[in-house]
Amino acid sequence: MTEKKTNGSDQQARDMIIVKNLVKYYPVFGGIFRQVVDQVQAVDDVSFTIKEGETLGLVGESGCGKTTVGHTMLKLREPTSGSVEFDGVDVFQLDPKELKALRRKMQIVFQDPYASLDPRLPVGESIAEGLKIHQIGTKKERVDLVLEALKNVGLEEYHAHRYPHEFSGGQRQRIGIARALALNPKFIVLDEPVSALDVSIQAQVLNILKELQSEFGLTYLFVAHNLAVVEHISDRVAVMYLGKIVELSSRVELYNSPLHPYTQALMSAIPLPDPTQKKERIILEGDVPSPLDPPAGCRFHPRCQYADKICWQEEPPLREIKPGHYVACHFAEKFF
Repeated sequence: MTEKKTNGSDQQARDMIIVKNLVKYYPVFGGIFRQVVDQVQAVDDVSFTIKEGETLGLVGESGCGKTTVGHTMLKLREPTSGSVEFDGVDVFQLDPKELKALRRKMQIVFQDPYASLDPRLPVGESIAEGLKIHQIGTKKERVDLVLEALKNVGLEEYHAHRYPHEFSGGQRQRIGIARALALNPKFIVLDEPVSALDVSIQAQVLNILKELQSEFGLTYLFVAHNLAVVEHISDRVAVMYLGKIVELSSRVELYNSPLHPYTQALMSAIPLPDPTQKKERIILEGDVPSPLDPPAGCRFHPRCQYADKICWQEEPPLREIKPGHYVACHFAEKFF
């Protein structure tokens, strides 16, 4: 087994993924002639890097754009603008043939393990589909690769002949992971892979993901809304709000010293394991504004207890407040 590289222990690890000014808008059509009348600003000017062998957690409320970031990075959805570099190659500039070849190295595990599997195919054939598409090995070699992938996620050979409805939710998610692993990728987007699972099953799947990362040197983007899960698996964490990253730092730094008011509110909602302990809960008032018409200035200001005039007028840039800790808040130094 190769030792897992983390951001804390290996500062020299290279940037495998570089996301620059990523934008994804969805057009809204209206009128008799179905013309574009507005834009849903799902992802608006997002930038970050992921180091080789690292897990970057991407968290936020439902609808903040975190899943769209993962899908757009792999060009499963066409970007509006920006760039994503993978090993020095701009994913968005590749032609279809080049993109197909690159997909072997960049895979995804979807949130709903049942919807992502063909109910008419045995799971072994679903796992082998990617191998067939990329013309990897002979038929016998593909069977061996499928069985090896199942073994890597804790399933048995006979499971390859069963259909998706014959498995539990946790087992189906393992099959999704096995399908991603079959092509021997370097980078995997994990789109809320445990959100639909029971807590005990969540722990099993998370442990499998960490073991596979250590064994194969994988790099993860872990999309989730459960902060306790993100803390367990991530090396660094990026917090999104209404299409933008508002805070980015190492896991330890973020959980010990959150600087953005939104992150502080999220952290206050994490339950403590000791019922005798109490902590102050920060309750956010109001609803998340619509991405059709986001607020001017700081997008969080309508719900922020510290908002001032500058917050209504000027959008705060994502600034490095201390080494490796970036915050998009006009008053971040105050919290520091």
